[in-house]
Amino acid sequence: MNERAEFVMPSLGADMESGTVAEWLVKPGDRIRRGDVVAVIDTDKAMIEVESFHTGTVESLLVGTGRRVPVGTALAVITGAPPAAEPVSPEAVSPEAVPASPEKRAARPRRLPSAPGAPHAPAPVASPLVRHLAEQRGVDIARLRGTGPQGRVTRADVEHAEPAPEARVSPLARGLAARLGVDLAGVHGTGRGGAIRAQDVREAAERGAGPPPPEAVEEAARPPAEPAGARAVPGADQERRREAMRQAIARAMARSKREIPHYYLSTTVDLTRALAWLRERNHDLPVSRRLLPAALLLKAAARAAAEVPRLNGFWVDDAFVPGEAVHLGVAISLRGGGLIAPALHDAARLELEDLMAALKDLVARARAGRLRGAEMTEATITVTNLGDQGVEAVHGVIYPPQVALVGFGKIVDRPWAVDGLLGVRPLVTCTLAADHRATDGYTGGRFLGILGRLLDRPETL
Repeated sequence: MNERAEFVMPSLGADMESGTVAEWLVKPGDRIRRGDVVAVIDTDKAMIEVESFHTGTVESLLVGTGRRVPVGTALAVITGAPPAAEPVSPEAVSPEAVPASPEKRAARPRRLPSAPGAPHAPAPVASPLVRHLAEQRGVDIARLRGTGPQGRVTRADVEHAEPAPEARVSPLARGLAARLGVDLAGVHGTGRGGAIRAQDVREAAERGAGPPPPEAVEEAARPPAEPAGARAVPGADQERRREAMRQAIARAMARSKREIPHYYLSTTVDLTRALAWLRERNHDLPVSRRLLPAALLLKAAARAAAEVPRLNGFWVDDAFVPGEAVHLGVAISLRGGGLIAPALHDAARLELEDLMAALKDLVARARAGRLRGAEMTEATITVTNLGDQGVEAVHGVIYPPQVALVGFGKIVDRPWAVDGLLGVRPLVTCTLAADHRATDGYTGGRFLGILGRLLDRPETL
């Protein structure tokens, strides 16, 4: 028996109360698989691509684009096979693997009465990096047969696949292209199956996508429709978004300081061996593939969190719920102002080169407004690094419902004694803000001790 489910407005963070459907990437009748991006949601912080929790067919869209609705509001109805019938490998990233916090419960679809129909094949399993590569190449990952363990789709599967024969254009992207005078023939689609999205059109407009057709020029010359009494003000929308983001951050941080009994610890780590190892590792690599110190810091933090699991998870309903893997939230400053902390999935298991590539990709997409819903909701512990701003120590505020935040400062050369001999060494201050309900200073101290040991043995990362 098939089931019908509601796809609801997800909670993409502890501070989100409502969102706007900026773009639908599917329409009634489309077949989708669990993990496919189906909509772009405009939050107070960013445009977020939201994935489906179900495999099935889009029966109807309940909320039109441009409408702002509260978290938990039904956005679409999906018919298809029960999710339980879809086997997922243990290492697969799954939105439903995150503990059922109040925020996550609102993001999950609600089951509706069953309807007759045929079951579907299980959704292919792929890592976020492989899915991103598929989007870049215009490959429909749902059509691939994975050659990895338990049918997992690998990077090689995507690289050898043929791209989708035709690129679709979302209605929002088509209308935006007309207003901006962008020729869609010159736009590369980055959506599912090579679909052209609104963000692709915006980027093409900034680059210049060739001369637009006459009808596009005519359409672009028309002033956009606006509410009665409203008047467009240059920069007003950007300023509104910036103010909304600051208010959202303020609500989350106020809640954190109000509800979470923080404790703080810090340690100083000698990076002499780590930086020497990094220079040797980068010596024969092209500039584009060289590792930055940030990769070592993030990998060490992820590995330490894996070894001290009480700091990697959530405080939900007066109890600690551990994360299934280390999904490392990375604090990223946005060009227009504000801060966002999407997740690097399964960071403890990533090779350093893969982690470096994933970090670059995450920062680029965060600043371009192309993050995924799972990246915004699944972080199990967050890292903030303000060293590039000259900050020497960071004492952070925990992002609920997480229970810990790690801070790294600037790497500075300072006098340091080793075996009784004084010399100048590159040092970094590592800090930990942790929830006293979940752990105490002993556990936090053990985490920082492991972090320092890992950074002193970079070859083990």
